[in-house]
Amino acid sequence: MGTYTLKSIGKASDYMTVLREVDDGYVVRIVRDQDGYNEVKTDYISKSLFESCIRTGYLTKMQDSVEAMSA
Repeated sequence: MGTYTLKSIGKASDYMTVLREVDDGYVVRIVRDQDGYNEVKTDYISKSLFESCIRTGYLTKMQDSVEAMSA
């Protein structure tokens, strides 16, 4: 499904990668810049919340060339 930037305050470059789809949502890897080091977390997001985040602009899909670098 791809990699998405997360809307952040300041110059943080937080992003989320969809690892796999499950029945009612997605398993995702979230990478957050925390004062110079990356906090990596694997989590679940429901399909309805994911779609809402896309609609509101909280998540923005990154280009394929950037996705390949994060894999």
